[in-house]
Amino acid sequence: MLKRKDKLDLSIIITIIIFAGISLVTISSASTYISKTMGNLVLKQSIWYLVGIVFVAIILHFKNNYLYRQAVIIYIICCLSLLLLLFFGSPINNSKCWFVIPGIGSIQPSEFMKISLMLILAVMINNFRSTYDNPTIKNEAFFIFKTLMIVLLPSMLTFMQPDTGAVIMYLVIYFGMMFVSGIRLRWFIICLLIGLIGIGSIIYLYFLESDLFIKFFGTNLFYRLDRIFNWQTGSGLQLENALASIGSAGILGHGYDKTPIYFPESGTDFIFAVFASNFGFLGSALLVALIFYFDTKLIKLITKDIALTDKFILVGIISCLVFQQIQNIGMTIGLLPITGITLPFISYGGSSLLSYMLMIGIILNIGKDNKHKYKYKF
Repeated sequence: MLKRKDKLDLSIIITIIIFAGISLVTISSASTYISKTMGNLVLKQSIWYLVGIVFVAIILHFKNNYLYRQAVIIYIICCLSLLLLLFFGSPINNSKCWFVIPGIGSIQPSEFMKISLMLILAVMINNFRSTYDNPTIKNEAFFIFKTLMIVLLPSMLTFMQPDTGAVIMYLVIYFGMMFVSGIRLRWFIICLLIGLIGIGSIIYLYFLESDLFIKFFGTNLFYRLDRIFNWQTGSGLQLENALASIGSAGILGHGYDKTPIYFPESGTDFIFAVFASNFGFLGSALLVALIFYFDTKLIKLITKDIALTDKFILVGIISCLVFQQIQNIGMTIGLLPITGITLPFISYGGSSLLSYMLMIGIILNIGKDNKHKYKYKF
């Protein structure tokens, strides 16, 4: 029998089971418009969920503290895998984001890089907080420099694949965790100003000096920005057909496996459009309510008496999941740019699903480890 404090949070487990059911049903419906060469995606997603359960069991066995102690090793392995992708990755849709393993499928290292960043940043922030009760500006500046270098290395390697969506996720995780690190607010204001100037300059060159933009950044980045800015006019087959599919669904939807029109990436990036077209406004509202309930459960964990390192990594997980949920649903209904970010636990994808299940293992462990401050040595 488990002691009371060691009991797992059944509400989180039940929510994940419901997510799994929604995922399999929606992928099955999306299969109508998915190439048969991809195989039985429902079966593959079921297998990935089962493998994910094994991953959760492993995390529960080793505990979070073990992961924190191995954070540097995990980070180095993930960075090496991103580097090897540039030389040995299999090109898919003009991107080298995956290792293709015959008989198993494709593995996307950037998904696991997110977990690695959460782990190493949580340890670094915990060590910083444990070392300095009242850090000086110099202490904070050096700390920011170290953490920024940790994030920039995988960001550059991932950007060269190219995978802009993953880079965005790295930065979301970084700023989310740094916001609770205890550093002065002025650093975020400075970053915001630098970011606005940088983004403003890029947008200026893109719209008004396109030849100069291509000369400096190349056609690849120009194409990616062109794809992002398509959302302003709602143009493009993918978005137009997705909006038509959702808009015609009404209150109850067209019904299971009755998506009325084709749009690309229906089982991955635009899976919410498939669900909304099948089950209408009511089904979509229930799914959003379930996602909100799940996020609320995670946010409540932060307020509990848990180790500081657990608090920091939990902020990273929440930042990652909430941003992906908002971005994916937002781009599906035309409110946000299309970035290729999937809907957690729902979209098809082995690597992404396994990374989410690793997060679940960490979440279920939170509260079980000791609650005392602990400084991890690199």
